[in-house]
Amino acid sequence: MGCAACASRRTHRSACTPTPPTWAARRSRSRPWRAACRSSCRAELATAVRLESGFVKVGRLSVHHTYGGKGAPPVLFVHGLGSSGYIEWRFTLPAIARRHRVLAPDLPGFGRTDKPRGGRYGIAYFARALVRYLDIQELARVAVVGTSMGGRVALELALRAPGRVERLVLVNALGLGRPQLQLLYPLMFLPRVGEAAMHVAKTAVRRVPPAMIRRFAARYAGITADLERTMDDAYLDDLREMYAAEGYTDAYLSTVRSMAPAGLFGGHDLSASLGRLKMPVQLIWGSNDPLFPVAHATRAHQLLPGSRLAVIEGAGHTPQAERPDEFNRVLSRFLAA
Repeated sequence: MGCAACASRRTHRSACTPTPPTWAARRSRSRPWRAACRSSCRAELATAVRLESGFVKVGRLSVHHTYGGKGAPPVLFVHGLGSSGYIEWRFTLPAIARRHRVLAPDLPGFGRTDKPRGGRYGIAYFARALVRYLDIQELARVAVVGTSMGGRVALELALRAPGRVERLVLVNALGLGRPQLQLLYPLMFLPRVGEAAMHVAKTAVRRVPPAMIRRFAARYAGITADLERTMDDAYLDDLREMYAAEGYTDAYLSTVRSMAPAGLFGGHDLSASLGRLKMPVQLIWGSNDPLFPVAHATRAHQLLPGSRLAVIEGAGHTPQAERPDEFNRVLSRFLAA
């Protein structure tokens, strides 16, 4: 439950320290969600920024997004594989929305966005969908922040439509070197085996004790921060709901399999194309990422004259969730530069 001040409002206030809202709390397509907050919320309402959640029609797709704030440049946040706009950026959106307009859509097939069967999920498809989303929002240029697979999508957007990207932020991003694939991903590439693995995962998130889920996820992503905060109960609730959503398994596996050949052999490495990027670039990396080692960021920084590199010590694959205060400071400085 949130404080009385927030409970009386139909919108979430970013002065609250949010926990991820469950999908059950976001059933209505016409009403913004309310997140829980700590007791200090009331004292901060005077400087609060409203964040809302809703749906927008992008072509034939109903796209769910979290948005709010004012100020330039507007910032488009791109989530990673198996996540959603709000869940990925829940510790970042309130802080950045104090000075910028923020937009965090759920990519097609993920979160609450439509999951069309037979969709041609993949990096290029996601980048095209984001261009159409920006058109609907009447935004000519934005700062783009992408993490993990979302970083690769952000790179695709910056290379294909450079006029739309004012600044680029890559966070532990796919696309700057060969990923250190864990056992789970090669299994996902295989017909039937991937479906069976997803069924096991869906059952596990529903039945396995939260502490065990946290330990498994932490080991996979190199997370060493407070697990009960980084992956709190509300986060796990959203994870369960997303796995149970109709069409999610197909969307997830289609996305993974679209990246399989390139991912296995380093085909997503765009290091040779980095010289085409003319916009300011900030790299933010967790020092302990087991998937995309910090060496990826170091090499990209060397290939991008004028770029910035911030290595967040002690963080793994998700520094925005593991070390949110430090991450938000780095991002805010870059956006204001």
